[in-house]
Amino acid sequence: MPKLVTVLKPEKIDEQARYYVRSHILLPAGTIGLVCMVGGIGALAYQLLANHTYSWVTFLSSSLLIVVGAGYGFAHARYHRYLFKTFPEVYAAKMRTAVAQRNKKTRGKAEPEAPTIEHPGRGFVTAISVAGAVLVFGSSAAAYMYGDLNMFPAALVPWAGFYWAKLFCWRGVVD
Repeated sequence: MPKLVTVLKPEKIDEQARYYVRSHILLPAGTIGLVCMVGGIGALAYQLLANHTYSWVTFLSSSLLIVVGAGYGFAHARYHRYLFKTFPEVYAAKMRTAVAQRNKKTRGKAEPEAPTIEHPGRGFVTAISVAGAVLVFGSSAAAYMYGDLNMFPAALVPWAGFYWAKLFCWRGVVD
C-alpha cells in the first residue's frame, strides 16, 4: 500500500507556531516571571523589615534593575516576534519536534528537520544576546557589590523584569 504524503497548509503552520509560542515561551515566561517577582519583592521586604537597610538608593537600584531586565526582555521578545511573523515554519517545526520527542517511545518515527533562518544580521544575534545577558548579570553584580541590595533581590528582580517584558510583549499577537 503506498504511503500518503501530507502537505502542511499555511494555516496549519501558523496554528502550530502559535501553539508553540503559547506553550513553550509564554507559559514558562509567566511562571518564571512570577517566581522571580515574588522572590525579589519578598527579599526586598525582608531587607526592609528585618535588616533595616532599605533606603531610597535601594529603591532606585531595584527599579533600575527591573528596567534593565525589562529592556533586555523586550528586545528579546521583539526578535522572537520578528521570527514568528517572518519564519512561522521554524516555530511549527519546533512544535512538531517537541511532540515527536514526547511520542518517541510509542513510535519509531524520525524527527522532523527544522528549517534554517536566514535574515540580514543573523550573525549578530548571538553576540547581542550575550551582551544583554552580560548587562543584566553585570548590573545585578554592581548593585550587590555597591551594597544597595542583598544578593537575592539583586539576582531576581532583573529576571522578573525580563520575563514579564517577554510576556507582555507577546500580548495581542498570539490570541
